[in-house]
Amino acid sequence: MEEDGIETNFPAEFRTRETADLFLVLIMTLLKKGGRAAVVLPDGSLFGEGIKTRIKQKLMGDCDLHTIVRLPKGVFAPYTSINTNVLFFTKGTPTEAVWYYEHPYPPGYKSYSKTKPMRIEEFEPEKAWWPKRTESEQAWKVTAVEIAERGYNLDIKNPNAPDDGPGDPDLLLASYRKATDEAAEIRDKLKAALTEALGTA
Repeated sequence: MEEDGIETNFPAEFRTRETADLFLVLIMTLLKKGGRAAVVLPDGSLFGEGIKTRIKQKLMGDCDLHTIVRLPKGVFAPYTSINTNVLFFTKGTPTEAVWYYEHPYPPGYKSYSKTKPMRIEEFEPEKAWWPKRTESEQAWKVTAVEIAERGYNLDIKNPNAPDDGPGDPDLLLASYRKATDEAAEIRDKLKAALTEALGTA
């Protein structure tokens, strides 16, 4: 988060104190027509609403957001555990479709760390795929119309990924906590209803 007052340097519809959002708006502003950028952004920038939606709408209207590389967890460990993505775009023409590429862990890896960081050689599959793009277990394409219908939510899961288990532990834990909270709320309501019924019997 930026300090108070920084956001006043930006257009009113994009004013926020979140660094990643302001950074993206600044890059879009500074790019000349035909200018290209590759920007690392957290997952929250993809699915966030409000100002984030307006920023993504402008990005896709002013630029060709042609590729999003979804990075695996732990790329910036131990400094942050936030999931990240690399957005590639060119200013001057609106987005027609976005290609997604899900970057896998190298064989034998389950996470990255300070002693086992991501290496540039891991991007050879992306470089080979880039010129002649086809859908695969790692790659898929989504039209700008579909993204607009989703409210400019760019957090689109890989539809071609093989089913490799029950899912992300963080998401499963969040789902479990929500279910237990809902169960506790229903239990309390039932208890209150029974107490009232027995008290008036």
